[in-house]
Amino acid sequence: MKLTKYEHACFTVEKDEQVLVVDPGAFSTDFMSPENVVGIVITHEHTDHYDHEMIAEIIDKNPDAHIISHEAVTAKIEAFPTKTVSAGETMTVGPFELQFFGGEHALIHESIPRVANLGVLVDELLYYPGDSLTLPEMPVDVLAIPASAPWLKIGEAIDFLTAVRPRFAFPTHDAILSDSGKQISDTLFGMTAKQHNIEYMRLTKQIEV
Repeated sequence: MKLTKYEHACFTVEKDEQVLVVDPGAFSTDFMSPENVVGIVITHEHTDHYDHEMIAEIIDKNPDAHIISHEAVTAKIEAFPTKTVSAGETMTVGPFELQFFGGEHALIHESIPRVANLGVLVDELLYYPGDSLTLPEMPVDVLAIPASAPWLKIGEAIDFLTAVRPRFAFPTHDAILSDSGKQISDTLFGMTAKQHNIEYMRLTKQIEV
């Protein structure tokens, strides 16, 4: 399976020449819609994870692709085909098996309403929690770990990394960090990863997982 990471929270996985897109949001300015897309997973409704224009571009090139998300998201979408999922459910899309976890966005502040959020596990291999630190409830090989957010402390993310303890981890959700901020988070994640025999790397190119 080929993994391609874009800015902020967006990434794609490719298998058997078919592609799954995850969280194409407004902060992922380097994203360009691929062909052969079978599904688009949206973890939650915030614009840094779901951008209408990006979705339109993907569907224009891939009219048979479906947006896969919680009812809180799919109920608002009329222009594109959707599939609704909930935490605890499993779905097959093209060659990909998807499992969903959690159900709620991490708390930003008590005064700010929480929205629905789903973590997704792809092929029992790659886990991405969206905007949460929901554990995958099973061993995973690859972890996309949130690196910076209004709801996140770096210590919480480090604890999440050690709790999941994947073979390989890469940072995501970090468009709000400067280059210096990214270096700091990479240093801290890297130190912890080394202590627990986890390979940690910031992705700048497509890799095989």
